Amino acid sequence: MTETEPLAPARGWREPFAGRTSNVLAAAEFQATTMQVCGLYPFTAGSGTPTAGTPIGRHQLWGEVVCLDPLAWLRAGLVTNPGMFVLGQPGTGKSTLVKRLVTGAVATGTTPIILGDTKPDYTRLIEYLGGQVVRVGRGCDRINPLDAGPLGTVLRTLTGARAEALRWEVRGRRLSLLMALCTLVREEKLSNAEEVVLGRAVDLLDDRLDHEPTVPDVLRLLEEGPSELRAAARTDSVDTYRRRCDELVFTLDLLCHGSLAGVFDAPTSRPLDMDAPAISVDISRVRAAGDKLLTAAMLCTWAYAFGMVDAAAALGPGRSYLGVMDELWRALRGAPGLVEHADALTRLNRAKGMASIMITHSLADLDALATEEDRAKAKGFADRSAITVLAGLPPRELSRVHQIAPLTGPEQQLVTSWSAPDSWQPGARHPGRGKYLIKTGERLGIPVELSLVGAEVDLYDTDQAVRGVA
Repeated sequence: MTETEPLAPARGWREPFAGRTSNVLAAAEFQATTMQVCGLYPFTAGSGTPTAGTPIGRHQLWGEVVCLDPLAWLRAGLVTNPGMFVLGQPGTGKSTLVKRLVTGAVATGTTPIILGDTKPDYTRLIEYLGGQVVRVGRGCDRINPLDAGPLGTVLRTLTGARAEALRWEVRGRRLSLLMALCTLVREEKLSNAEEVVLGRAVDLLDDRLDHEPTVPDVLRLLEEGPSELRAAARTDSVDTYRRRCDELVFTLDLLCHGSLAGVFDAPTSRPLDMDAPAISVDISRVRAAGDKLLTAAMLCTWAYAFGMVDAAAALGPGRSYLGVMDELWRALRGAPGLVEHADALTRLNRAKGMASIMITHSLADLDALATEEDRAKAKGFADRSAITVLAGLPPRELSRVHQIAPLTGPEQQLVTSWSAPDSWQPGARHPGRGKYLIKTGERLGIPVELSLVGAEVDLYDTDQAVRGVA
């Protein structure tokens, strides 16, 4: 080019065939593996799978490493909330995936809290990671439902408006959990009058005692019937007061001396350690005592652990938590109204710096809940979770999942193909073991396969008892 030749205008010259155009068409895009393409053209782009979080396996189509962590995805702007819902048949590896996420959380400074390990699946892992394991059951550790826990410790360090606000939070948590336990024992909700009397009793004990109140303390106060409680019951007559509170007294007595005796009727024997790298509340020893005791243990564990998270939030930002809620529906089906208490505990996790992972086998578990209101609220747990992870599921289940996480036809076929072995050969590997489809909103799902490494093979194994391995 000589200096006398004019430079071309930005859109070309104004004459036929001179190259003038109003827009530039996008170049053709080709996809292939990096092994095939890198030698021909080095400027290749990956598939775009998330690299934020814990590596959980490789993409099933092109082998790229996939990472997952609800909090890391929230910080990266990939999701709008840190809720995760894991759904799959038994034996497909749901717990294995969650254990990988728990291990990764500890490595990155997030504190995992296993909110009621019923089998137990997580105890050995938490001990291996140097965390705290609390074993709840008769003859083991106890949990006081009215124990403010770490929230009470923080409350003693505050003054003014912050202290007053936290005092009301402690009061609300105590009353909510006590009502939930009474609902569980009675198998129906408390009346409005009983709720008022119970709340006044909790207030009186908080003023009178120099230690955390217990359920037996509440029972004794109701039996005494002081003037403050009679006023709360809207009567001056002792006889009228006793008639109005008789059923409530018997309900509390069942908590102390009935099927739940020996677990929730004394001070907390082993508080949760806020500085532990991980925490597991092992409630497997109460499983043999029936669903009521197991449900009560799960409710108390949730309340106590979420109180710990609130206490950390009150001290200031900086701590993050990962709450694991396995066999979720066992706690919700104990009695009508329990879903409401669980919903109140889990709704504001994002503001507290806490991610939650809820695990269950099937959305059909919703049908076991007592009322339509409970079923609708329980469905909200899945609706509010920004991340849905599907392991092997049959077609009838996927039709229900599609209402929560829209699935394409090929995605449904893929998940269905993981749901059952294709042969009768002994020792055959389940086709869905370690395979998951990660869905977020309307995006196409990410099919990933997890492979265990090192100590994970032993620590993540949930079938040792079946095989008779010590």
